[in-house]
Parts: sequence; C-alpha cells; structure tokens
Amino acid sequence: MWGGGFGGGGGMFQGGSASANGLPFGGIPTELMDEATKLLATEPEREPSRLRFTQRPSEDERRRLTLTQVVRNYPRYVVSGSALVIVTSLVLQAGPKLTEYAIDHGMLLGHHSVTVIAWCAVIYLALAIMSAFLQRAQVVVTGTLASRVMHDLRIRVFTHFQRLSLDFFTDEKAGVLMSRMTSDIENLQQLLQDGITQFALQGLTMVVITVILFTTNVVLAAWTILLVVPILFAMSIWFHQASERGYLLTRDRIANLLADLSESLYGIRVVTAHNRQARNIINHRHVVGAYRDVNNYTGRVSAIYGPSTNMIGILGQGLLLGIGGHMVLAHQLSIGALIAFFLYLNRFFQPIQLLVQQYSTLQQGRASIIRLRQLLETPPSVDEADDAVVLPPVQGRITFDHVSFGYDPARPVLHDVDLEIAPGESVAFVGPTGAGKSTMAKLATRFYDPTQGRVLIDGVDIRTVTLKSLRRQLGVVPQEAFLFAGSIRTNLRFGDANISDQDIDDAIDVVGLRDLVDRLPQGLDTPVHERGQTLSAGERQLLALARAFLARPRVLILDEATSSLDLHSEIVIERALDRILEGRSAILIAHRLTTAQRADRIVVVERGRVVEIGTPAELLTHDGPYRSMYDAWLASGGRDATRTT
Repeated sequence: MWGGGFGGGGGMFQGGSASANGLPFGGIPTELMDEATKLLATEPEREPSRLRFTQRPSEDERRRLTLTQVVRNYPRYVVSGSALVIVTSLVLQAGPKLTEYAIDHGMLLGHHSVTVIAWCAVIYLALAIMSAFLQRAQVVVTGTLASRVMHDLRIRVFTHFQRLSLDFFTDEKAGVLMSRMTSDIENLQQLLQDGITQFALQGLTMVVITVILFTTNVVLAAWTILLVVPILFAMSIWFHQASERGYLLTRDRIANLLADLSESLYGIRVVTAHNRQARNIINHRHVVGAYRDVNNYTGRVSAIYGPSTNMIGILGQGLLLGIGGHMVLAHQLSIGALIAFFLYLNRFFQPIQLLVQQYSTLQQGRASIIRLRQLLETPPSVDEADDAVVLPPVQGRITFDHVSFGYDPARPVLHDVDLEIAPGESVAFVGPTGAGKSTMAKLATRFYDPTQGRVLIDGVDIRTVTLKSLRRQLGVVPQEAFLFAGSIRTNLRFGDANISDQDIDDAIDVVGLRDLVDRLPQGLDTPVHERGQTLSAGERQLLALARAFLARPRVLILDEATSSLDLHSEIVIERALDRILEGRSAILIAHRLTTAQRADRIVVVERGRVVEIGTPAELLTHDGPYRSMYDAWLASGGRDATRTT
C-alpha cells in the first residue's frame, strides 16, 4: 500500500515498503475498494453523539448495578415484554382444555359431534398461530431491550475505565478488563434476551397450570403440589448454591484465560526471540485446564440436577396415573378430565426442565453482574475534589513541598522531597534506576497523589483543580511512544481534533518530520498500524514530540525520551527538543548525560531523595554523585551516551 520512510525499527526513516518488510497491510486492498464503497453507501445516517465525559460520575452512574437498574431506562420495552409474556402464557394453556371438551362432548358415547370436534380443532389452530405471532413479538421486544442495555453498559464500563487512575491498570491485567467488556456483558445480554423472558414465561406458566390443575381436580392437584413440588424446591435450592459458586469461578477463570492470551499476543516478539513457545503453550494449557475444571464442575452439578428432576417428574406422573385411573373407574373423574390433567401435568413439569436449562443462563448473568458491579464500584485513587476549580493559564512554576510517596504505603519511594522549578526552566532528573525520577514526574502530572506533602503549580495545589484543566497545560512524552491505529494526521490530532493543517505543518517542521512526510505516497494520511509497529523507534518518538508540541503545553515532561534510541536518532530528537522546550518549563527524566547536559539545572536523585542540585557546570566542580557519573561516562567514551546507571 505505502512505502518509503517506515522501517521496522532499525535506524531513522528506513526505506522499503511495508509489504516488502513483511509488515501488516496498511489499508483496504484495491480489489476490495469498490465493494467497501458500496457498503459505506448503505450505512444509515448517525446522529451526532451527545455523550459528554465528566471526571465525576453522574447520579445515575453512582447507582448500584442491578438487573432492575440496567433496564429502568426502557420502561416501554419492559412493560410490553411483560404483557406479551402474560398473554403468551395464557394462550399456550388453552390447548388441553379444548382437548378435554372435544373428548367429553364430541367423542364419548352419547356425545358424538363432528361439529364440536371441528370447532375445537379450528380454535386450537388459531391459538397456535396467535401464540407464534406473540412469541415473535416477544423476541423482537426483548432483543431490542437487550441490545440497548448492552450498548449503555459498554459505554458505562468504558467511561469508568477512563476515570480510573493509573494504579488500577498497573495492578489489573488487560485481559481481565477485556473480559468485563466482552464476555461478562454478553452474558448479561443473553440473560436479558432469553433468560429472564423464559424464566418469567415458564414461572408464570407453572402458576397458571397450578390454578388449572386445582380447577380440574383438587385431589390430584393436591398430590402434585404436596408430594412433587417440595422435593423439586429443595433440589433447586441446592442447585442454586452449588452452581453460583461454579459460575463465579467461571468468570474469574475466563478472565485469566483472556489475560494470558492477550499477554502472549502482545509479547509475541519477545516470546519468539527467547524460544518461549513451548513453555508458553504449557502455561496456557494450565490456564485453559483451570477453566475446563470449573466448567466440568458446573456440568456435573447440572448433570445431577437435570436427570433428578426428570426422574421425580416421571415417578410423580406414575403415582398420579394410578390415583387418577382409580378415580375414573369410581366415576369420580371423566376420561377427558384425566387426559387434560395429564396434559397439563406434562406442561407443569416441562417448565421445570426449561427452568433448569435457563437457570444456567441466569446464574452466568448474575455472576457477570457481580463482577461488573465490583468493577464499577472501584473508585479512582486520584479523584477530583467536590469543589475543584479550573486551573487558569500557568507560567510553569512547579514546587515539590516536602513530598513523600510510595506505591505501597508501607514502602516509600520518595522521602521528603523539596524542589522548585522556575517558569521556563528545564530541569533534568538523573540517578540510578528505581531512585524515584519517574515517580516525581508522575506526581507532577497527578497520575498519583503524594502520601505526604504537596505538589504545586504556580503556587496552586494540583489536588484542588480539575484534572482536565491541569492536564490541558501539561505535555507528556513517555519513553516508549504509543501510537494508535489510524493515519499520521489522526495521531497528531489526538489531543485536539480541531488542530488545523497549518498547525500540523508547523509542528512537522519544528520536530524535523518534513523529510519523512514528503517521502510517503499518502503523506499525512499514511496509515499507522497498531502501536506504530511499522515505524522505527525514532519515528515514533518524533511523532510523539509533534503530538505534544501541538497540545501547546506550558509544562513538558519527557520520561527518558531518548534512552532507547541509537546515536543518530538521538541527535535528531534532541534538535527537536531544543525548539520545543523554548519558553516552557520542562522535566527531563534522563538516563543519558547528553540529555541531562542540555538542561538548565540537574537534580540528582538517589533512594528517593534529592542529593544534589545545580547547573551542569556547577555540579562538575563538586566531588559528588553527578561528577562520578560524568567521569564514568567519559571513561566509556562519552559519545555513546551510556546510561547513567
């Protein structure tokens, strides 16, 4: 599709097409373009989205997730669906009564009547057709309700993900979160579309049939209710408790399975490089085996419950046949009434069997609701205050006021850090890995809150301002730039969809991307594959810098932005940095002294404490930690940008 400029990750701006390098296809194949155009032409017009994201959830979103709560926004569908269930249940139970009437008034001696039989048959047929239309309407209503609830719930869960803090995503596996958005919500959809409707229909059918049984013959109905029902009820309680444990475990095991699959797919290059295929298969077999075991458990529970209820039903019918036959011989019951009673009795046990089958759907849906409820009730660790105010345009003064912090409160990472960065000043944090450099940057962007002390911008505690107004004025470029599937243009506009083409052109010139863009056949509209895997590390980093530049931040934070680049790529990036940092406050997390030496001041961090501060020249005059790093760098050649560690 497109060539030139995008290499697989070696040097800067390598040539060669994506297909030649064995990379994924970049867009719609030419031979499919006509069909794709026809397909798009049939797409209905969509109304503009009215969704508005707020950092704090609405009153409706704060409500506890229950089955009632998820359907309360669609009362019309709930009412019409309930009405259809009631009418369908009543219509379906007219057949045995018609059979009884046809036998007693059209077939027995003294009551031969073809007319009665014909009219009963016609009415029977009409009711059958009517029930078919009613059930069709019921499926349409419940299907629409389920799809709308699923749509709302997916948006609610995804919105909640956007509100949660970084520590949640650090602690939780991506595959587990994916299972909440996919299998859990799909289970709930199945419950709404089929499970609840069938549960209500069969339950109402049992009530209607019970009333009819008592009107047909009180003695036989009493035997049914007093002998058979208590045993079935006791077994149902056992099945409820046993299956609930199994289905909760099932939701956890499928989440673990998806997490393992997701990790293996995302890390496929590392897996291949280290010959981990066989070990990964063994590990995945254990995960799949655990999922299989819990499915076997729920299967065994169902296997006990289903046949047992069948056996109880058959034994009950045998007993009632003996009692009913004796009553017919004693002229206490007509043959038509006995046949009708047994037809209803079969229909009485049939809902029980169907309820057993639907109970699995109900239990899976309940387990999914529990897991989704736990997710939605997880609060963000970094949240806006109720009285948070909008942060006005800042000059860029950053203050760490006696800041202490630990990801685990019992194990502090930072200890009583005092530091002030002046407006427009660039400060490089250097020190060994794990010293706390990146943690300080995360506190400045309020990805985390300090355990003690305050972080201030222009004298304002950042915990008192809205997160949107704070991060609108901050630009963050991580060590590994993340690009989204789409075009170069859409990635550059990621922070603001209203950025003009002229602004994009200016950013391209500032960061040095002009040569790359000019060589691409589609220019800025060239597709970028998932995570930017068709780009070299330097290309991705330059695009990330351009994206940050277009956001026009007052404060720029670069977390080891050059640590994984070769020397040539680093030179290109640092030239771009010189232009981007002009007039901005900046925090540079530096593992390479070439980056640190470009800063106005250097802060040396060791074991969570600031141990040395000064300009690059000043620190070289002292016999301190920075001088030791510098001497080690010179001893290694100086030019290869050795890591400070």
